[in-house]
Amino acid sequence: MSESPQTVFDRILAGEIPCHRVYEDEHVLAFLDVGPLAVGHTLVIPKERQAHLHELSDESAAALGRVLPRLCRAVLRATGATDYNVLQNNGRRASQVVMHVHFHIIPKVGHTGLGIGWPAGNLEAATAAELVAKMRDALAAEDGSPSGDKDGSPAAGGRRP
Repeated sequence: MSESPQTVFDRILAGEIPCHRVYEDEHVLAFLDVGPLAVGHTLVIPKERQAHLHELSDESAAALGRVLPRLCRAVLRATGATDYNVLQNNGRRASQVVMHVHFHIIPKVGHTGLGIGWPAGNLEAATAAELVAKMRDALAAEDGSPSGDKDGSPAAGGRRP
């Protein structure tokens, strides 16, 4: 458990603050955001207390991964939305406000929902090769992690959807 100060999500998990529960299992709690960007804006949190995604145990991360698609489908059915964002921030400079891992499922209906600016840059081949090598070294340092393709080429598609 992290030594950071108790968050509002810790208090929700402890039952000190009520929430509008959408889903709960052994590892995950999902509830409606009380300051929604759109009707149906849902927060999904691990019960494991960690501030950043990279700090989560594999078990908690897998539990989140299993439930997120189901919750997205539920939000879409409940709201009638066909489009949505899943947002997850890590660190204050990345706009994280509550220092407990959490995902936002934000339906996009009309003009409601999340607005995003995307100031895309360019990826130079030399920079890409250097980054890939460093990332693969970092993955190899983790127990049992795959190191990816040996030639440095991007995975199928290799681009953001």
